[in-house]
Amino acid sequence: MKVKRVAVIGLGYVGLPTMVAIARSGIHQVVGYDINNERINVVKKRLSPIEDFDVKNFLKKNSLNVAADKSILENSNVFIICVPTPVKNYLPDYSFVKSAIQTITPYIKKNSHIVLESTVNPGTCKDIIIPLLAKKCKLKLGKDYNLAHCPERINPGDEKWNIYNIDRNIGSVNKKFNKKIAHFYRSYIKANINEVSSLEVAEASKIIENTFRDINIAYVNELAKSFDKLGIDLHETISAASSKPFSFMPHWPGCGVGGHCIGVVPYYLIDKAQKNGFDHKFLKLARKINNSMPQYTVSRLIYGLKEVGLTLSKSKIALLGLSYKKDLADLRESPALEVKKELLKHGAIVKAYDPFVKTDTESLENALKDSVGVILATAHTEFVEKLPKLLSKTKIKVIVDGRNCLNKKIINKYKIIYKGIGR
Repeated sequence: MKVKRVAVIGLGYVGLPTMVAIARSGIHQVVGYDINNERINVVKKRLSPIEDFDVKNFLKKNSLNVAADKSILENSNVFIICVPTPVKNYLPDYSFVKSAIQTITPYIKKNSHIVLESTVNPGTCKDIIIPLLAKKCKLKLGKDYNLAHCPERINPGDEKWNIYNIDRNIGSVNKKFNKKIAHFYRSYIKANINEVSSLEVAEASKIIENTFRDINIAYVNELAKSFDKLGIDLHETISAASSKPFSFMPHWPGCGVGGHCIGVVPYYLIDKAQKNGFDHKFLKLARKINNSMPQYTVSRLIYGLKEVGLTLSKSKIALLGLSYKKDLADLRESPALEVKKELLKHGAIVKAYDPFVKTDTESLENALKDSVGVILATAHTEFVEKLPKLLSKTKIKVIVDGRNCLNKKIINKYKIIYKGIGR
């Protein structure tokens, strides 16, 4: 397969690392397109608009050819679409995908390859993208050019598992084209590229990965509620169960599920199946349980304050962490935002602090000052390392560890009530 030029459409958490990976290979010419002028300008300054180690390190010494002008797509024959597919009112929104297809259509030529990396429902390529291409492109799909789906497997903030070493699945409109585009992916990814039999299998593979995690997290979150009643430390119990060398995979409870995958993707499958006459009761229940965790986390604080004769209303509460993931500035679907809403609903005076996000206060010390309660919603390294050392200088009465990452014995030593999630 002769690759003239690769165009990456969408330069966010998936597209920008993808573009950098292709550029690092030194094999292909690569360009990037995004409708966000501000993001484009940041990248042109050789800065990263996202939290990604590889992207930041690459841009320190290298520049990328990016633009918000569609003309940058000219002379490309591989188009990799990495735009978001958000959920609105529990339904997947494919407007960004449709827009991306319309953007690249004028530049499709014979032997072009269109690869969708965005997470979508099984059947999205067949029901939405292919009809759109048929209207906009005079060439014949499957004969003159290819449509493939290679769902992204990006794990933001993970230095071990990255775009280079996580196996990928790829499916195309036919086997011949699939072999060619899989060969292209192998040119810049070291991991295995698994050629699946259809677009639908590739689409479904990503969906079941994320729903698997959502279901198992819901299971341990429900156990947390149960074990809090039973007085059993679930965290220790899961660690004990993990000693079995087979048939058990530990998942951990917490104040909620965040990010653009686990808490979002199940709704894609729920919607798709419902439209085809099947009701995913299990997935709906898992979503309901996980969505309840911010409220449950606040209820743990309410019970803790009650033990010392206080109420949540008008109490100063330090909310530590707003991003959904440790040591990142990513707010997508973060449960901490729901925790904050719940605290305010109960009349609390909230002082939120996150070292990676602009918040109500500028330091951990200021957040703790005059607060009687703490909810740790994100396991940032700063909180784990500094919080225990600061407790002796505070008026804190109750700490709710929404990520079960603090040392319970140290906190109890200061005569502060500790409440975890299932701990």
